[in-house]
Amino acid sequence: MHHASKRPMNCGGAVGRQHVRRCARLAVTLLLAVPALAGAADWYVGDPSRPGVRSDARAPYASRYRPPAAAPVLIRDATVLTGTGERLDDADVLLARGKVVRVGTDLKAPQDAEIVEAAGRWVTPGLIDVHSHLGDYPAPAVEAHSDGNESTSPVTARVWAEHSVWPQDPQLPLALMGGVTTLQVLPGSANLIGGRGVTLKNVPGRSVMDMKFPGAPHSLKMACGENPKRVYGRRTAAPSTRMGNVAGYRESWIRAREYLEDLSAWESGEPGMEAPVRDLELETLAGVLRGEILVHNHCYRADEMLVMLEIAREFGYRITAFHHATEAYKIADVLAEEGVCAALWADWWGFKLEAFDAIEENVALVEAAGACAIVHSDSPRDIQRLNQEAAKALMAARRMGATLDEADAIRWLTANAAEALGVGDRTGRLAPGYMADVVLWSGNPFSVYSTAQRVWIDGVLRYSAEDPAFRPLTDFDVGQTPAGRGEVLR
Repeated sequence: MHHASKRPMNCGGAVGRQHVRRCARLAVTLLLAVPALAGAADWYVGDPSRPGVRSDARAPYASRYRPPAAAPVLIRDATVLTGTGERLDDADVLLARGKVVRVGTDLKAPQDAEIVEAAGRWVTPGLIDVHSHLGDYPAPAVEAHSDGNESTSPVTARVWAEHSVWPQDPQLPLALMGGVTTLQVLPGSANLIGGRGVTLKNVPGRSVMDMKFPGAPHSLKMACGENPKRVYGRRTAAPSTRMGNVAGYRESWIRAREYLEDLSAWESGEPGMEAPVRDLELETLAGVLRGEILVHNHCYRADEMLVMLEIAREFGYRITAFHHATEAYKIADVLAEEGVCAALWADWWGFKLEAFDAIEENVALVEAAGACAIVHSDSPRDIQRLNQEAAKALMAARRMGATLDEADAIRWLTANAAEALGVGDRTGRLAPGYMADVVLWSGNPFSVYSTAQRVWIDGVLRYSAEDPAFRPLTDFDVGQTPAGRGEVLR
């Protein structure tokens, strides 16, 4: 778990009795530092009418995250990008009870509100990374920590990425310091079907359940092309060609459809039907066919994305987003027509053949076609500077003559990303009733010179560059990293 620490204590090195007692007290403090239940907003209770949402927090693996009570905050005189395509100059943002209350000018603050003077600074919704492996591939990057790919079979729909998440990953606070308030952790791309992904709030937790975004649907990670071919191409009875990949997907969906038919017949009380034997793989695939689990599909080439859309059509499910999608610009009109998002890098190119036709204008061309464009990281480095990645895509758009501006580009990191995760009705925008996931930037967030100054999640200040008491650390950091040894980070 990561937390704000005023006086980091070095618990490494030589020890004496007093040192041991102090470190033991620190360990107990860290173990007890879970999100407070007091003051939790009522809209965090699961809504049984939403597909895939359980209302019982005691159900296995359900979210246990509840935001602590948050005092009102009024951010005044900032340049505000709302995430809705709107830019407001010299505007105010009022937060209370974990939500955005109002955005406008000359807002009045409650008597107990903290006033943040933000003239010359910018405010955006919290950034959202739809493609991360933090926690599953944590730092330090050693074999013992490599838990993101269950590469034992081409189809591993039975596994859940959340069951590998290590909450002490020191990369999580670094992402928070870059303004990332929500992230989707996915299995890797070794497999045709790699398992379930999970959406997390970037908050402290002893367990992944303390971090899970309440009510967010699971996702299913699928992968096309070179990765499954490379991993399984030399193995017996495994796909070694793209046509073998496609056959593998189809065989899995045939089994899933039969399982769902049996399950539906039993649930409807059809005479003579018994409950199907529980099967973790088919449970996940049936959840996709029922529309409860969202498909996030690693796929680079335009022709393969079109094939994956045909498979989805054959078996009656939807693809929510193609990830990486370096050739999305070739089929941007199709993506717009099908309502499929493209989660993209700004400029990754040429590191393998299927990335050869990548162009810097990819994000801009997807946007121009009216499709849902997203900038993602797939990187523990780039998640710390997602704003700069989006800035590169914005500059490429301007070079090609597009009239996009910052108010358009922020949606690639906020509203569009939230929609792709199935939480667009709750976060990703600065609008009344939305979660108070907010970043205060030192300047234009699309400038390389700007940094996140403060980050609120559900109205709770989780990071402040101005106050050492709000420098997030994990248990692992203590005594191990420069931040955990009390060294000043700049």
